Amino acid sequence: MGQAQRQPQEESKRNIIIEKLKVVGPGAIISASFVGPGTITTATEAGASFGYALLWALVFSVITTMVLQMMVARLGIVARKGLGAAIRDQFAQPAIKYTIMGFVIISIFTGSAAYMSGDLNGTSLGLSTLTGWNINAIGPFVGLVVLLIGLSGSYKLIEKLMIVLVIIMSTVFITTMVIAQPDLGGIFTGIFAPSVPAGSIITIAALVGTTVVPYNLFIHSNSVQERWNDPSHLNDSKWDIAISIGMGGLISGSILITSGTLMRGVEVETVADLAIQLEPLLGGWAETFLAIGIFSAGFSSMTAAALGASITVSSVLKWKNGMKNWRFRAIFATVILIGVFSFVLNFEPLAIILFAQALNGILLPGIALLILIIMNNKNLLGKYTNSMKVNVIGVIVVIVCFGIGGYSVFSALTAFFN
Repeated sequence: MGQAQRQPQEESKRNIIIEKLKVVGPGAIISASFVGPGTITTATEAGASFGYALLWALVFSVITTMVLQMMVARLGIVARKGLGAAIRDQFAQPAIKYTIMGFVIISIFTGSAAYMSGDLNGTSLGLSTLTGWNINAIGPFVGLVVLLIGLSGSYKLIEKLMIVLVIIMSTVFITTMVIAQPDLGGIFTGIFAPSVPAGSIITIAALVGTTVVPYNLFIHSNSVQERWNDPSHLNDSKWDIAISIGMGGLISGSILITSGTLMRGVEVETVADLAIQLEPLLGGWAETFLAIGIFSAGFSSMTAAALGASITVSSVLKWKNGMKNWRFRAIFATVILIGVFSFVLNFEPLAIILFAQALNGILLPGIALLILIIMNNKNLLGKYTNSMKVNVIGVIVVIVCFGIGGYSVFSALTAFFN
């Protein structure tokens, strides 16, 4: 093939890639949400303790996230309805309806507030350790910035911000993985030859739990409505999810792989421990490089936690005008203030985190089951209900979610009573 023939083909391929990247938006919010300080710490611990052996669990959790997010995205685009509103409208019996509504609101709000506290503490500790900045100043400042973004009432601002943060995290963590020169054979074995090393069950549950986040399902079903308004856009949404969440999974995987390459056998206490292992490769830039990644992860995750609580409550209670509604902003502000106050008062939110973990352990499989029921409602979705293939995949996801959820509840209760 001559050069004259290759050039148009190469240009056509570039144009296709550019067109696919243009659809990225709502999915980036989900990706930026689950890649937080908790995910970084969990992935670092997984690599340090078990090398590449748990990569399969991370890949599974990313696929599970894609399956569930594609369902709720279809709900939002086709039915023009958020997941919260769909759950509310699915049941005619008032007792059932209001019980489910109450449990969803309490669980999501409590979980979002607890994880806001955890993200704020994790981000502040990591940045303070790496930069030497005063930890007491970092937390309130970051909380204030997130609050101002939420009070702006601009969905497009948040979407663009999340895209930028995902790009920053991708650059930081994927670059460190490449520099670490991991064992490619070991990576493929970790992905395609699943194993459960002794003592790894808790870490596997944590990897899934930090990736498949219940409030992200509510965020996505609402955010797609801001971007697309016709079933003809479903393919664009699928590409958005595949690219965005795939990139989020790659970020998490790169952290696990870097840790498995450089930190095998090292006891991980904080996210900042990863910088020590990077110093021989990056020199004085190790701390700065990682600080940028930790800040981006924490900032994006905190924004999503407050957004998740606000969207869930608004959707379930059918508040109109989205982020422009004062009640929406009040929920957003409340979640952030809880996180800031717990930080300022030096309150260790262990009891709340354990309670939220137990609630999420129950909520995730319950929400997954509700999504499966809703996505088979022909009155709501018409010809866009789940196909048999998607239902089979969905049932598998629900069963696994029940298993992970049950283990999370057991772990939380065990930790609480001990």
